[in-house]
Amino acid sequence: MSNRYLFTSESVSMGHPDKVADQISDAILDLILTHDPEGRCACETLVTTAQVVVAGEIKFVHNHKKPFDVQQTVRDAIARIGYNDAAMGFDARGCGVINLLHEQSADIARGVVRKSKRAQGAGDQGMMFGFACRESERFMPLPIDFAHRLVERQATARENGTIEGLRPDAKSQVTFEYEGIEPKRVETVVLSTQHAPMWNGEKRQAELKAAITEQIIKPVLGSWWHSDVKVFVNPTGQFEIGGPHGDCGLTGRKIIVDTYGGRGRHGGGAFSGKDPSKVDRSAAYMARYIAKNIVASKLATVCEVQLAYAIGVAEPVSVFVDTQGTGTVDDVILSKIVREHFDLTPFGLIEQLKLRAPIYSPTARHGHFGREPGEEGKGTFTWEKTDLAAALRKSAAKSVGSSKGAGSTGSKSKKRALTAV
Repeated sequence: MSNRYLFTSESVSMGHPDKVADQISDAILDLILTHDPEGRCACETLVTTAQVVVAGEIKFVHNHKKPFDVQQTVRDAIARIGYNDAAMGFDARGCGVINLLHEQSADIARGVVRKSKRAQGAGDQGMMFGFACRESERFMPLPIDFAHRLVERQATARENGTIEGLRPDAKSQVTFEYEGIEPKRVETVVLSTQHAPMWNGEKRQAELKAAITEQIIKPVLGSWWHSDVKVFVNPTGQFEIGGPHGDCGLTGRKIIVDTYGGRGRHGGGAFSGKDPSKVDRSAAYMARYIAKNIVASKLATVCEVQLAYAIGVAEPVSVFVDTQGTGTVDDVILSKIVREHFDLTPFGLIEQLKLRAPIYSPTARHGHFGREPGEEGKGTFTWEKTDLAAALRKSAAKSVGSSKGAGSTGSKSKKRALTAV
């Protein structure tokens, strides 16, 4: 029986209303960390026609003297996205900004603040997942990787004027045919992009589809493009009304877009607006870092890592590695090695990944994972490094060689596989 199936992932552009909210929340987080690297932030944003509401909790651990302008930070974030014209129903200069931020709860702070930084507890309970695979050079599943690249290229085409009249809101969707865990071909591509009135009408939409296909879709797919790819561009007929004017946006509503496009599991916690004491964010970054290094070390073709925490407790309550049958050593051994090479306390993962810097605004567009370390400035996307791959491989070889069952057929087979890769 053939094990072929279709799998789909989506992404959204920086101008999508939920992503606008995410970028504002992370801009405020970066503002806090610029003033105080140990500052705390849990910022939620709502955007709608001509209005922005920011709410949540902030706390400065150290005194700060620099001007602290939330309203200007919000407007600057909107301007960077490209909403600079009142005709879109939402623009950086004319929208209202309501600031409802207040001080962090003392009860939450008790769980995080300790006399020793190393004893710092997790900012909340929960489980976080990281994922990596060898489908792409970025160690990401191809459907979400291509979906991100499509909206990224749409943004570039809009900003450069390559395709005239594009506006910031857009959504992409990519369907791949798989056999087992191996991607075989692109089946369908969907790209809906907001546009100026100049593209209204059936004839003009056909012209826009042709331009999008030639200048965005084909270059992104590269060698994966073939003549039978099903392409849908603005399948409703037109997309003039968009952004926060077309749909209300909220922080944290695109958690699958932010992660792996539905591949692997998700603990349910969002990222944007949260400082690194919140393990929803920092432990998810660490889980990706671990999974990517395991795959980069060639100890597995696919790897999913789960970390789980209790609020106020430093050590994780569980660490789980699942290579889905692709590992060259047992998953139990990998879980043990992970604990040896990664400090999984909140303090440890913050220090290892250098998460106290204002590096978060770029993460709120085009995905938190599958990026290049430093691609958006010094210190960004540190969790995408593969600097521990060699050390993990060395430890795995040592563990297999010294295991009690090394003389068994199964263990010998694992050892041969480890040597052969």
